Amino acid sequence: MNRMAAARALLVAHRVFARSDQRSACSHPLENLRRRQRFWGLAAQTFLLASAALHAESYVIQNATVMTVAKGTFKGSVVVKDGKIADVGEKVMVPQGAKIIDASGQYLIPGIIDCHSHIAVDGGVNEGSVSVSSMVDIKDVLDPEAIAIYRALAGGVTTANILHGSANSIGGCTLPIKMRWGKTAQEMIFEGATPGIKFALGENPKRAGNPQGGRGAVPATPARYPATRMGVEDTIREAFNEAKAYKARWDDYKARSERGEKLLPPRKDLKLESLKEVLEGTRYVHSHCYRADEILMLLRVADDYGFKIRTFQHVLEGYKVAKEIAAHGAGASTFSDWWAYKAEAFDAIPFNAAIMYKKGVLVSLNSDDAELMRHLNTEAGKVMKYGGLTETEALAMVTLNPAKQLGIDNRVGSIEVGKDADLVIYDKWPLSDYAKVQKVLIDGSIYFDRDQEVSSRAAKAAEKQKLIEKEKQAQPQGGRGGRGGRGQ
Repeated sequence: MNRMAAARALLVAHRVFARSDQRSACSHPLENLRRRQRFWGLAAQTFLLASAALHAESYVIQNATVMTVAKGTFKGSVVVKDGKIADVGEKVMVPQGAKIIDASGQYLIPGIIDCHSHIAVDGGVNEGSVSVSSMVDIKDVLDPEAIAIYRALAGGVTTANILHGSANSIGGCTLPIKMRWGKTAQEMIFEGATPGIKFALGENPKRAGNPQGGRGAVPATPARYPATRMGVEDTIREAFNEAKAYKARWDDYKARSERGEKLLPPRKDLKLESLKEVLEGTRYVHSHCYRADEILMLLRVADDYGFKIRTFQHVLEGYKVAKEIAAHGAGASTFSDWWAYKAEAFDAIPFNAAIMYKKGVLVSLNSDDAELMRHLNTEAGKVMKYGGLTETEALAMVTLNPAKQLGIDNRVGSIEVGKDADLVIYDKWPLSDYAKVQKVLIDGSIYFDRDQEVSSRAAKAAEKQKLIEKEKQAQPQGGRGGRGGRGQ
């Protein structure tokens, strides 16, 4: 999108907003103000990102083994212009002024996408004081300075789904981000992506109801419901009973307002607002789970209340109920070969991903860990050994499949003309343990360059030492206690 296109898009969006604003003239003034703030915040973000793409360099990555994921593998080139993939092929036209990246003997893949991560969060990822914490939102605590972002980049990750923790039956709101290292928290958010919400089943959400020392122990803090697996189901059902009633009040208000009635809107409830969006299909459910019986339980709950599970996360017993998961239309984001690290994981097998895939489930491999996130490419390689999947099927589990699960496959996940230029260059076959990331592009800009990183280390170390010495000199002479060292 160029600057003129961005401006036109804003103008059209403003006209649409104005018309909807007129239709909602009977709404509460505070609600209208919030709508305007949301609109202009999103509009400004769209315009800034479009303008940034306009200033991105144009590149031609030549002589690479291009693994498109969607349209085969070949030796050729990819043209990057205005932040997008402009051309792909064995032979391409080189735009005037474009910089050449010679990738001879190297491999080019789409940016890796992690469907389950907790990096870049300031503070804890669990609001564990309540069983339903759908009123909190990860976007409010993104930390753009977290070094895990840069380390993920060095491992080829360009997008990640940042999730709330699993301490709650229904946890907080979630969202995908791009690894735009050096940008603000707002600029890291994957613009236009459908937001999500974290659910959790099993040991984690019921742990708070079981104090240390056993059922008879006196807890330091009051035990929190639920304490059992059946209580987890009840918690989710009760929350959606409330959400359905809340949605009915808002639906009635909107219908009557459109008929011209002058009414006060219902009271906004942020906890139920997120669940209302789940019922409306505008917020994805990503559910932590392990056991087959609990997977089936949540499928029944979703069917009863008329919503869909977007992904089951971890889902280590998914191979037992793969047909049921596929029939519901849910995806599965799992580990490659983790097992027996807790009681729920004892029935895990390394063939899980391949079995679910062959039964028709959309499967991705995730990290759930800042270190594992740095080599998801080799995690993908394991499904070739455990399940006999092809190279393309394996690579899709960390690129195109998670993109589909997050509803962003129209933008990322494969190397195709028109998609975001989120690309990774490896020095060797990407599914090998010996492969190293050489360069990472996001939106057509280079965010990681191994050669530059290595060559600049001495200068960075010298700068760091200089800053340390400067800080020492700035410290008061009286010691830690401040004036006179008396610790006032």
